[in-house]
Amino acid sequence: MNNSAFNKGLGLTALGSFWWGVIGVIYFEYISYIGFIEVVLHRAIWTSLFLILTTFYFSKWDIFYKTISSTKNLVTLFFSGLLIFTNWAVWIYAVSSNQIIDASFGYFIMPILSVFLGYIFFNEKLNTRRIISIGLVLISILFLLLFNLQSIPWVGLVVAFSWGFYNLLRKKINVDTDIGLLIESLFILPFALVAFYIITINGFNDFGISNPSLSLLLLLAGPMTVIPLFLYVRGVELCGLGPSGMIFYITPTFQFILGYFYYNEVFSIIKLASFTLIWIAVFIYLRDLHKDY
Repeated sequence: MNNSAFNKGLGLTALGSFWWGVIGVIYFEYISYIGFIEVVLHRAIWTSLFLILTTFYFSKWDIFYKTISSTKNLVTLFFSGLLIFTNWAVWIYAVSSNQIIDASFGYFIMPILSVFLGYIFFNEKLNTRRIISIGLVLISILFLLLFNLQSIPWVGLVVAFSWGFYNLLRKKINVDTDIGLLIESLFILPFALVAFYIITINGFNDFGISNPSLSLLLLLAGPMTVIPLFLYVRGVELCGLGPSGMIFYITPTFQFILGYFYYNEVFSIIKLASFTLIWIAVFIYLRDLHKDY
């Protein structure tokens, strides 16, 4: 791997992670006043349409048809589609209900959770550092359970587990990232359209020709979802999983900073103690990745 491609990969991964951690948070928090349900529906609808356009632009319909010709691919992508929709919905709920810090908890533990899932489902080897990281994550969750059940960052756990199992399913099939996401989105699209129709006929929607500026803003939910994914995945291809795994922590770090310092979310002493354990686990995990690269 030449240094130019590696550095380009680092840059793309960092930009994608920054987009998720800062631009995405600010955008979805800004439009959250219309209600998280409608925001989730717009994200599903416009992501589908944006991916259809990119598939035309990159002339990848032959890959699309080849992918859907496999029953295994379709079944797997159906369930991974449910997981990614759950991830989107819960994350947007977290942003709209002032739980950005809790969502960042999920993204802090997600890579470590993925290591654990890889060990269970793919018999991937665990070294001492990764065992300690997994153990600290479990201790952190148990600490919250023992001292204050209400402090459990449920949205963060759902975000982490939905994304972790999503990656697990996608690892079982060899499908292009954007084509796979398109098929997942097309599974979700009919339900999103029906739900949007229901809220529209009942007068609960904010999207419409009466408010063109807001409607245009909501259209951006598609590219706001797909662009950082393209950046991150392309970066992974150029610089590898280890370095991109380290850079990914830009996302939850900035989410935490925004939640605490900009949106003034409450951060209790109990959560501070739990997060401290998580940060130690992340440090040990990153040291392990650095050793490999």
